[in-house]
Amino acid sequence: MTLLIFGAGYSGRAIAAEFKAKGHTVFGTTRSQEKAEALRALGIHPLVFDGETWTDEIRAVLSTTRHLLQSISPAAEGDALPARFQSSLPTIAPRLEWIGYLSTVGVYGDHQGQWVTEETRCQPEAARGAERLIAERDWLALGKSSHLPVSVLRLSGIYGPGRNTFINLQQGTARRLIKPGQVFNRIRVEDIGRAALFLAEGKHQGIYNVTDDEPCPPQDVVTEAARLMGVTPPPEQDFETATLSPMARSFYGKNQRVSNAKIRALGFDFRFPEYRASLADLWQDGRWRG
Repeated sequence: MTLLIFGAGYSGRAIAAEFKAKGHTVFGTTRSQEKAEALRALGIHPLVFDGETWTDEIRAVLSTTRHLLQSISPAAEGDALPARFQSSLPTIAPRLEWIGYLSTVGVYGDHQGQWVTEETRCQPEAARGAERLIAERDWLALGKSSHLPVSVLRLSGIYGPGRNTFINLQQGTARRLIKPGQVFNRIRVEDIGRAALFLAEGKHQGIYNVTDDEPCPPQDVVTEAARLMGVTPPPEQDFETATLSPMARSFYGKNQRVSNAKIRALGFDFRFPEYRASLADLWQDGRWRG
C-alpha cells in the first residue's frame, strides 16, 4: 500500500518509518531538492511541493495512494488541501482508504491545569491554535462528504532522537522556568508514528489525543535529563520575570492535563508513556543525538 505524507518533517519521518516497517511504500513532500535527498536517504520517495502546485508526479502518486497524511501547518487563511480535494477527491485519489491530520493539543487553550478530553470545549488563545481547529473541521467535513475515515491526531509537545532536553542542555539553551501549577504533556515522536499506523490500519474516524500519561511541570524534565547526563541543571528562573519571546510566553499561557484514554480504549499502547523511562531510553547508547 502507498502512504503519501504532505510535509515529511520530524513527525512525518517517524510515521514513515512505522509504515515502511509494515511494507508500505511511502512518499513524502518537501519544499527543496536538498531536503528531498535527505528523505531519499531514509527510504522515503521525495516529492518537491511548493504548497500550491500539483505536479504530474504528485498526481500520479495520489492516484495510487491508500493512506494520506497531512502534516503541513495551515496558513492564516487555513489549510488549502481540503478545499482543493472537496469536489474531486474520488477522481484524484480513487484508492484512498484513510486520511490522517496532525493537529495540536494547543486547540484546547488554557484549562488552568484541569484534565481535558476530546470532548472538552476548545478555546484556543493563539492564532496558530485557532488555525489548527479550523483545519481539523475542514478535514473532518471532507471525510464525511467523501465517506472516508479521517483521524485527527492532537499532539502534545514532541520530542525524540535529535530533538530533546539533552541537546538543549548540551547547547546551553535549557531553562528551568518556574510557574506555580504549570504542567505540560509531551509525546515521544516514535509513538506518533505508531499511533498513526494504528489509526490507519483500524480506519478509525474522529479526534484522538496522542500524548503521554504524565503531565508534569516542565522543569522536572530538565532536572531529570541533567541527572542522567551527570551535569548541574540550569538555575531556576521565575516565569514572571524571565525574558521570553512572545511565542514562548504564550506557550506557557496554556495549562492543561491532556487525557489519552480515548485512543487507549481502542487498544493502543504507548511505548513511552512517561518521560523518565523515555529519557533513560534516549540517553542509552547516545540515541538522543539522533
